[in-house]
Order: sequence, then structure tokens, then C-alpha cells
Amino acid sequence: MISTPTTISEIQFYPVKPQDGLLGFVSFVLDSKFWMGSVAVFSRREGGYRLVYPTRKVAGQNINIFHPINHEVGVLVEKAVSEKVAEIFSESYEQTEPDNTW
Repeated sequence: MISTPTTISEIQFYPVKPQDGLLGFVSFVLDSKFWMGSVAVFSRREGGYRLVYPTRKVAGQNINIFHPINHEVGVLVEKAVSEKVAEIFSESYEQTEPDNTW
């Protein structure tokens, strides 16, 4: 079986009013084949971001909708999403800085 590199594209971040570390939700396209959405983005106390994949409660039990099934893909998704979220927050910060030019 020939393995191709996993690609993460079309990352979109949907911010929410921060609460208990939740910053917003993200969607992305995996390998140009699957759209993945409703992935929660939480801030980590030590810095960076943590992703929580969607679940549904059925008969009192949480059922996973989707999630990475190997560590390498999980790290790849987390890295790509973290870079995008950091980029968005830095752009927002730059836009709110006062212009000190006289």
C-alpha cells in the first residue's frame, strides 16, 4: 500500500466569547477529501492550543463523531490549526494596537 502525506487545508476559525478556555471552533479539509468541522479550540495553561473533537451523547454515552486515529495525524492537525489560530490572534492584536506615529 502506497502512503501519501496527509494534508490539512482550508482552515477556518470561528471565535466565540472566551469561556473556561474555549476560544472558538475550527473547520478544515483533510486530504482534499473530507470536511471536518465543529472542532473546539481551547487555550492551554502552559501556552498553545488543545483541540477537542465533536461527540454526541446517545443513551447517556458519549459517542465520537470523528477524531485522528494515529498520533502523527493528530499532531499534524493540531500544529496546522494552532498556526492558523495564532496568526488570526496576532492579526487581531496588530489591528487594535494604537498608532504611535505623529
